[in-house]
Amino acid sequence: MEYNAKAIEKKWQDFWEENQAYEPKPDKTLPKKYILSMFPYPSGNIHMGHVRNYCISDAIARKFRKEGFNVLHPIGWDAFGMPAENAAIKHKTHPKVWTYSNIENMKRQLYSLGFSFSKTREFATCDSIYSKWEQSLFIAMWEKGLIYRKKGFLNWCPKDQTVLANEQVIEGKCWRCDTPVVQKEMYQYYIKITDYAQELLDDLETLEGKWPNQVLTMQRNWIGRSEGLKFTFKLENKIEYSKGAIENIEVFTTRPDTIFGVSYCALAPEHPLVKAVLENAESYGITQKQTEQILAIQNTSEKERAQQDKEGVPLGISVIHPLTHAKIPLWVANFVLISYGSGAVMSVPAHDERDYDFAKKYHLPILPVIIAKDSKAKLAKENFYDGNGILIHSQEFNGLDNEEAKIKIIEYFEKNQLGKAVVNFKLRDWGVSRQRYWGTPIPLVHCKDCGIVAETNLPVTLPEDVVIDGEGNPLDKHPYWKHCACPQCGKNAVRETDTLDTFVESSWYFLRYTTPTQLRQEEAFSRADESYWMDVDEYIGGIEHAILHLLYSRFFTKVLRSLGYTDSSEPFSHLLTQGMVTKEGAKMSKSKGNVVDPEEIIAQYGADTARLFILFAAPPVRELEWNDFALEGSYRFIKRLCAKVEKIQKIQNLPKIQSQNLNEKEKYARKKVYEALKKYQETFCHANGYAFNTLIAACMEALNALNEQDNAEIWSEGYFILLNILEPIIPHICWELSQEYFCLQNFTEIPIDKEALKEDSIIMAITINGKRRGEIKVDLTSSNGEILNLAKAEVAKWIEGKTILKEIVVPKKLVNFVVQ
Repeated sequence: MEYNAKAIEKKWQDFWEENQAYEPKPDKTLPKKYILSMFPYPSGNIHMGHVRNYCISDAIARKFRKEGFNVLHPIGWDAFGMPAENAAIKHKTHPKVWTYSNIENMKRQLYSLGFSFSKTREFATCDSIYSKWEQSLFIAMWEKGLIYRKKGFLNWCPKDQTVLANEQVIEGKCWRCDTPVVQKEMYQYYIKITDYAQELLDDLETLEGKWPNQVLTMQRNWIGRSEGLKFTFKLENKIEYSKGAIENIEVFTTRPDTIFGVSYCALAPEHPLVKAVLENAESYGITQKQTEQILAIQNTSEKERAQQDKEGVPLGISVIHPLTHAKIPLWVANFVLISYGSGAVMSVPAHDERDYDFAKKYHLPILPVIIAKDSKAKLAKENFYDGNGILIHSQEFNGLDNEEAKIKIIEYFEKNQLGKAVVNFKLRDWGVSRQRYWGTPIPLVHCKDCGIVAETNLPVTLPEDVVIDGEGNPLDKHPYWKHCACPQCGKNAVRETDTLDTFVESSWYFLRYTTPTQLRQEEAFSRADESYWMDVDEYIGGIEHAILHLLYSRFFTKVLRSLGYTDSSEPFSHLLTQGMVTKEGAKMSKSKGNVVDPEEIIAQYGADTARLFILFAAPPVRELEWNDFALEGSYRFIKRLCAKVEKIQKIQNLPKIQSQNLNEKEKYARKKVYEALKKYQETFCHANGYAFNTLIAACMEALNALNEQDNAEIWSEGYFILLNILEPIIPHICWELSQEYFCLQNFTEIPIDKEALKEDSIIMAITINGKRRGEIKVDLTSSNGEILNLAKAEVAKWIEGKTILKEIVVPKKLVNFVVQ
């Protein structure tokens, strides 16, 4: 049969759509599988990364459908976000028009690959009905106290009058107008993810062996649980300023054993004490130049500060050490962040490298309080030691092991009411405000009499008559949209003009897929459907989402469980992080000029070739290097598969073949076919990593073995099985050939014929004095004498003229001759 990819693929894509072949069934008594790939952003065109991601999930979904599972395999669109606004400016179009146009184009491209997505479950996160339920969830979290509003520092472009994401700040300047970016304190909405920090950490243990270890480690480090001591340093003299008085500063340390080595304290430039000092800078001896230095640090993003050399400014005031009563100078330092802890740290230069570098630069005292137990231990720097050891210069704690000293010093602080033991987390509450147009409006109203009030008429939709020029927030500048009546008292009020971070949309979309289309107007989640489908059985996406998206999704699931929407505590039972697609050693990108267009591949070779190559070129978790020659090889394999169908017979049941009546080549062909079937059953298992490449290789070997024999019955059995195995990978041609020759009756679970896998003979190695010199093929029924005779004949040149001292036969493995 001649291979006509274009005609075959259109025929079966039309058939699957007309018959709704891939819609989940309403029968909840069936065993289920929820297979999900991370949904795409509608940028305009799919790329090879999309192809790889969805080929993996599609293969898994197809396999389980054939085995009688009820499969949910949905697709949707992560459709809000800044790129749409940037495109609106560039192309002079509306973000909504741009987004939905891109969705239609990408949908066409994805379906041209034959992906078995449910079309009835599809949605875009910018759909108003999706916004309605997201806003409903927001209000439920707001009313439970899980969302709050406070001031926070943001990247601000003074020229464009807009907030910028970290990615839009390039070398400290606005990406659009090159204006230096400043840090502006503005009101923000925060979600209290920290309330779930311990549960998020603890439940990672339930994902061991189910998620990649690398992802679990990254999340543990991001959550960053630490135990330590929280206490205060009392100011030498209290500070009076416009917002009141400050008498002390609070710090947290995981190293209370080093407390006697504190030689200065460092503050973030945004710390209230710094603001208080700057109000009366002259009286504290702060020069204009120093004020400018502090403001410059404040106007540098946290990301940039982390990359800079250590810098600081003395504040000219001191705090009192709670144990030694020594005066400790206060400094503003660029390495202290207001977003972590209290924005103040105790600095111990002798035992912390960051503190040491700062102290050396500004000639601050270095006070060693721990020495190594081993007197031969070498110091990496002068008076610097960051290992474990024995306390010195630490009053009554001298001589203690530093780990023991941690406990004793915390006990002392608690006993004397100087401080207390606390658990701290690196995880910060999640700031979700965005001063942007193309996002979900935050459903709150500001009323002079009632305060902040939740909207009652949802969804709050975006106005379409907006001017998007990149200058300021289009919603805040809209002439009438933000003006409304207070839902509580009816008086004039103002809508919140911030929109939500797009990570909010992607933090619960997997739950929304479980709700059938006909129920989506009335409820966020159908509990009957959600409890049936959740948790996601296999989640597939890039490791770049290891922290934010995956952590936020875990958090949202736990919150929604607390609010009674779900019984799930973890959203994704298994996680597969696929590697990126590269070409010429680099990730594909337009800027590098190494992009491969999937549409061109489909037009030239067909969708099945693209699918076969993408799954054959590398295991899913590894990077995939593009290879034009290997693509051609995949195409040739499919053509050869078609060309050999003339050798098979039309059947509807697997033929029963007696092995004893077959010759060696026929037995070998059956063996390779059933080895491929065995590999198929092993491949579709999370623990085995979905090694499609080795499965495809096994199918290629089987086809080669079939080609070495002429038994039509074995050809028919071979194709009956191989088309079943290959259907999840190259579905179009498998449906075409299976319909023609087997009436699709081969698309069912096929048992392995163990007789076909039995060996009649084996290969045995031959060694002489322990060195391998050859091998022989022997029947399993051969005696040791027969084996030795065959072995001697095979290695005759190696034993000629030698005396055989010993002959050893290791059953089914090797023959060894000891000679001299």
